[in-house]
Parts: sequence; structure tokens; C-alpha cells
Amino acid sequence: MITVADKVKNLPAYVFSEFQHKKAELERKGVDVIDLGIGAPDLPTPDFVYERLVLEAKNPANHRYSPYSGCSEFKEAVAEFYKKQYDVDLDPDKEILALIGSKEGIANLFQAVLNPGDAVFVPDPGYPIYTKGVLLAGGESILLPLHQEAGYIPQFGRISKKNKQRAKILLLNYPSNPLGATIELNTFKEAATFSKNNNILLVNDAAYDLITFDDYKAPSVLQVPGAKDLAVEFGSLSKSFNMTGWRIGYVVGNKNIIKALTTLKSNIDSSQFLAVQKAAATALRSDLAAVREHNAIYQERMERLHTALNELGIYTEKTRGTIFLWAKVPAGFTSKRFANKLLEEAGVIVTPGTAFGPTGEGYIRIALTVSTARLDEVVHRLRELRLKGEYGS
Repeated sequence: MITVADKVKNLPAYVFSEFQHKKAELERKGVDVIDLGIGAPDLPTPDFVYERLVLEAKNPANHRYSPYSGCSEFKEAVAEFYKKQYDVDLDPDKEILALIGSKEGIANLFQAVLNPGDAVFVPDPGYPIYTKGVLLAGGESILLPLHQEAGYIPQFGRISKKNKQRAKILLLNYPSNPLGATIELNTFKEAATFSKNNNILLVNDAAYDLITFDDYKAPSVLQVPGAKDLAVEFGSLSKSFNMTGWRIGYVVGNKNIIKALTTLKSNIDSSQFLAVQKAAATALRSDLAAVREHNAIYQERMERLHTALNELGIYTEKTRGTIFLWAKVPAGFTSKRFANKLLEEAGVIVTPGTAFGPTGEGYIRIALTVSTARLDEVVHRLRELRLKGEYGS
């Protein structure tokens, strides 16, 4: 009998697959399911971006292999974006690498940096690829619990000396998926000091850096003085420009880590389609008006749903960014039991907080990825459940 690797055999199914299976079953029965589970933007890619894609896709010169680190136009656009957005200078040749989406890049970073048994500080709750990527690289995750009362910021002073000595990477994610938590630059300064003192690579996953509300502007970890000596940051066009299926992102920062990741990836893939990279460059070089327009839509949805959920006894805080609300489940329910109830009895998919780590127990993540009309329908269904005495008082 042909067998597969233990690390794959023992790898759990992706956290969203169970609910998607139940969704398909309900839809076959004629149920109108509203999916607030997976964080896939429903808004369109800006016209000017896919117009550039169409133009470049018709050019035979773009049908060849990309340079392994990405084409110059894309890397230079990333550098210009960082200078304009954060006043951070980057060398396109040594401090920027094109990725086939930041999820791929993060998983490959662990392969490039970790040796078997090395440990990684991972946020809990956090994006599932963190722990799974560490596992596949032969490493071990040390969970950093993130609690509301601490502003969802790691408590570095509580980390044991033993874990400081074992860890090779400190991974952060701000603005946060699933928490919707945001920070100021001081948090990155504290993290950088911790990393420097303990000889640990600092990594920030900034996939939601441009999805912010009102006057809040998410900082970059590279704004910390000296950060390029000890840090890298991952970025993505998936959420900011609604380009999830395009699979284009980047990593910037420490040149030695960029070089190692480039070496690894050059032996695994051949970078992204040149036409996609050039269209992404056009997006990054834009005035970001399309991003602000879409952010206004997400903010309206967030505020509308925030008000309704709290009135229904599903308590959540407003967020200054991302496309998520992190909501506390009613008394008497676990995260998974409440999520199952919403799906089976209201036809609404949310993600149980435990999908993101043990500290997520007692919460659900709600994606703001349907129209306000559909959100109103969600509220109507939840109100009907509560009136029937299915939860709350």
C-alpha cells in the first residue's frame, strides 16, 4: 500500500471545509445560506487594475517566465508604496520579493528559516496557516494568548525565559485576522525590542494594512528604527484591492531573510504571471481612491452589524480596520455549538473562534463580505431565533 507523509496524514482539514460541506448540503435542500465565514471580499477589483491585466495578457513578452524574485516593475512599485505610505526606503533588488499571495510566502518562510524543533511565537487567536505552516516545517508553535483586556497585544513580560531561548520567530498580525484588532507603532517598537534582545526574527503579516476606517492608519513594522536588521513584513493585494484569486503579494525587509526565501522559492516555483505582477504594480501606484471607497462600504457594514448584534446580545466591539467582527457568543454556548446553531437553524455561516486557536473559545468571527441588504437579512434571522427563545433572554 502506498502511503503519504506523516506530516500530511496527521494534518487536520482546513478549518473552513467542514462548514462549506454543511453549506452545500443545506443549499441542496433549498436553504438560502448567507456565508459570513470565509473572508473573501465581495467587492470588485478596480477597473483600472484588470484593464492593465488584459493589456499585459495580450503581450506575448509577458508569457515567458518571470524573474524568480519578481519583475522589476512590481518590486519598484512596492518600494514606492512603502515610501509613500510609511516613509520607509526599500531596495527593490535586495529587500523585496514577489509572492504568489502572502499565504504562500508565510508558509515558505517557515521552510526557509526553521530547523526541526525550532519554535515560533504565534498569535492565539491567529490565522490558521501560522500553526499549520510551522508544523509542516518541522517546527513547534508557542501560542501567545491575545485577550481583549490587554488590547489584543502579546504580553511580552509574561513570556518564560525557556520559551525566549527556544523561539526563532515572533509572528504578529496587525490589523488582525480574526480579531479586527489594531495597534499603534509603539506595539511594534516593543516587539522589536523583545526580538532584538532575544535574537528572534520579527515578522508582521500586514494583509489588511490598507483596510482601515476613519482617520486610523495602520503602521508598518519597518517604521521602527533599525527594523530591517531584524524584521520582515508580508503584504497582499487580495483584500485591499479585492484580488484574492489573482494570488499576488510580497515580503519586504531584512535582506538576508529575503535572500533565503528567494533561494527556497526559486527551487519550488517560478514566481507569478508577469501580467498579474504588472497589474498589481498599477494598483500599488494608484492614489488608493478605490481602496478608500471600498473601506467606506466595509465601515458602513461594520457599524450597522455592530449595533444590531449588540442589541441581540451578541456582543462585539467596533473595529478600526479589517473586514471582520469578533463577537462573543451568548451565555450557555461554546463557539462551535453556536456557529452550528446559526448555520442549521438560521442558514448563516460564521466561523467559530476555536478555529483560530484555543483562546478563541467563546467567540465567533463574522466576515463583512455581503451587502447591507444581506446583513439586514442576517439580523432578521437572528432576531427570529432570539424571539423563539433559542438563545439569550
